[in-house]
Amino acid sequence: MAKVKREYGVVGLGRMGDNLSLQAMEKGIKVVGFVRKKTRPELLQAGLVEIKSYDGFRKNLSSPRVIFVYIPAGPEVGRVLDDIASMLEKGDILVDGGNSYWGDSIRRHRRLKEKGIHLVDLGTSGGVDGARHGACFMAGGEKEPIARIKPMLLELATAGGYVHAGPPGAGRFTKLVHNGIEFGMLQAIGEGIDLLEHYRDRLDTAEVLRCWRHGSVIRSWLIDLMEVACRAEAVQRRILKSNIQTAVDGAERRR
Repeated sequence: MAKVKREYGVVGLGRMGDNLSLQAMEKGIKVVGFVRKKTRPELLQAGLVEIKSYDGFRKNLSSPRVIFVYIPAGPEVGRVLDDIASMLEKGDILVDGGNSYWGDSIRRHRRLKEKGIHLVDLGTSGGVDGARHGACFMAGGEKEPIARIKPMLLELATAGGYVHAGPPGAGRFTKLVHNGIEFGMLQAIGEGIDLLEHYRDRLDTAEVLRCWRHGSVIRSWLIDLMEVACRAEAVQRRILKSNIQTAVDGAERRR
């Protein structure tokens, strides 16, 4: 039986990559991070092994190596994957955790497979908070590399927040559908709030949202976030109103 991997490399220590790495290191997983600029002190304090070139992955990780890539979707993803692959050995695993197009993931998988490198396309949901405390992972790829990284993904996921969605491209495709549903929900919530705000009488929208969070069929994390946003906006409105009134009073006194 293959030894469970408890180490990985990462390219892209932005909001998602660094928070996932902080969670991993807190759980005793070794993280080797490629860094172009200054590293967040929290990462170094948590034990990040900092490298300045991709060959550092080969030197600091045991085979088969696992390297996560969390950079914005686009042609740069393909270039970065190819550059890292040139420094790796057959059997090593690259994991694209960004929002690449699923068709690109399939093509990149085929190209890297010719070099003996595995590619897993990993849809990641939950935002920064999920990366920090337990994400939702949708993995696409062949069974062998998935089996090697699954224990580590389960450790970094929230309870029940992992699925091997299918073959190469499936992780990205399921995340695409997920995002479409998310945006549709946001649109519906936004239109609902607009209706509440334009009722004939003044309603406490934040309190209505608070109620919907408990027992309602539309309760969700998005409703949670919207209540917080509404309360913050109400505070800002009060501050703005107070500032305007102060300015008006000052102008009146200067007359």
